[in-house]
Parts: sequence; structure tokens; C-alpha cells
Amino acid sequence: MAALYRFLLGVGLALAACPASARDHVETLTVDGRLRRYVVHVPQGDAAAPRPLLLALHGGGGRAEGMDRLTGLDTLADRTGVIVVYPQGLGRHWNDGRATIRHKVDDVAFIRAVLDRVEREWPVDTRRVGATGISNGGIFVERLGCDLADRFSLIAPVAGSLARDYQPDCHPARPLAVLQFDGTDDPIVPYAGGSVAGFGGLGEGGVVMSVDDTTAFWLQANGCRVAGPEQPLPTVADDGTRVSRRAWTGCRAGGAVVRYRIDGGGHTWPGGWQYLPERFIGRTTHQIDASAIVLDWLARRPRP
Repeated sequence: MAALYRFLLGVGLALAACPASARDHVETLTVDGRLRRYVVHVPQGDAAAPRPLLLALHGGGGRAEGMDRLTGLDTLADRTGVIVVYPQGLGRHWNDGRATIRHKVDDVAFIRAVLDRVEREWPVDTRRVGATGISNGGIFVERLGCDLADRFSLIAPVAGSLARDYQPDCHPARPLAVLQFDGTDDPIVPYAGGSVAGFGGLGEGGVVMSVDDTTAFWLQANGCRVAGPEQPLPTVADDGTRVSRRAWTGCRAGGAVVRYRIDGGGHTWPGGWQYLPERFIGRTTHQIDASAIVLDWLARRPRP
């Protein structure tokens, strides 16, 4: 397990070597006496027209600059006009609410400060602000839904569910849309909940709620009353995975819950890069593209 964790960190280092594009702005700010960093990708277009904003959070051991390679968000954002921000976690991790997180820095304050700065410096449509992330970043996105629901219209966790330790402290200020993407064969953050892989003590470990329990939590928080059917999506690739979608409606204004269940899927980004062999992280589905789904939702469904 320890060797695997070092391998994962090595991949994070390799991803960090990807250079920022000419339209990327590397920014810094100080929060609680610590210098923090984030990258802003701004598509070309009308500099004054308000645009949707998406924050994309790397996984444990990752880097901000590696998220585009994993997700393909920049190319899609250029087509849709969405501003994408890639924050960097201290020590390449996020304080996502698990009691076992070693460095309990105030990452929520950091994200709030990033939003304040970006919304001040760029033309952001504050009715269309979302957060997505994978693994440790996905678990942290769940926490952001708890603590900063007043700033987001959408959260979209990938391969990450709500930290069990944090659930009792989760009191969203208002409803928001929740898009949940999880693989049933995830070997690191279990779909059925329980212990997160600790990699021989080198990882953060801890416990997460199951995807079903996480979904049920957001249904209650959003006041959703009508359960839609489980809908198998068309098979478009022979990759050993199948995807079904279930949506709940009748929610309070601004609320929605959609769960994408990826049967046979691993600890991966749907439609993204297979960043490690399947024997380590499981399969990447190409039946859907999580990045395209999230950006389309932001563009088409502003908060009322």
C-alpha cells in the first residue's frame, strides 16, 4: 500500500509539470498567514459579459495544473465561455472534514477568499458558480456544499462522498444542485461507504458515507420529494462499464440531486484520462463525460 501511495504522489508530480496555457493566470493570496495559490483559466470572448464559474479541485497528492489534463475542462470551457479556477491544496491535500486529516487548515476560508477575488476581478455570473473535484477534492466539494452553499449553485463530487465525521456539522444555508459521480468498483473511496484507503499510514484514511446515504442526505437538505426512475444510459464504448442516472425533483428552489452510478467504474474521472493502470485505480468510463455534464448544467441552469 505504501508503494502505491508513493506511486500516486509520483503521478501528481508528473501532472504538475504540465505548463499553464497563455490564457491561464497563476494567482496567489494570503489566508490565515499562509500563502496560497490558484490558477484561473479565462476563455476568450466578451470581457464584460458575465460568465459561469467552476472551481475544480485536485485529489490528494495532486496539483492544480494537473486537473485540466485529467478532466479536459479547459477545452470544454473555451467552447462554453466558462471561467475555470484550479485551487492548490496545502501539501497537496484538502481538509475535507474527515477527523483523520492531519493538517486541519481552514481550506473553506481559502475557497471563500478565492471566490471573493475572482468574482471581483473577472465578470462572473454569481447565479452560475459551481465546484467539482475528485477523491480528496471530491470529499472536500461535499464539505463546500455544507459550508458555502450561499456561494455555489452546484457541487459535483467525483469519486468522493460526504465524510462521515462531518455529516453532523453539515447545515447548508440554502438548496443547491448536487451531481454525484461514483464508480461501484472504486478501490480507494468505497461506493458502499466505510474506510478510505490509508496506504499504509501515508494517506489520510478516515471514513466516508456511502453514495446512497450521501444522496439521501442531500435529498433531505434540498427538500426533494419526487424520486425519478433509475435510467440506464446508452452504451457508447466497450470499456467494461455501464452508467445509470437517477434524478430527484420537487426540491426547494435552487435544489436538485442527480446521481450517476458507474457500474464497473473505479477511482477515476468519467470521460477523463486513465491516469494509472486499472489494477491500481479501476476503470475509467467513457460512457459519459463528467466535465461536459457539469459545464452544461452551469450554463443552462442558473440559481433562481
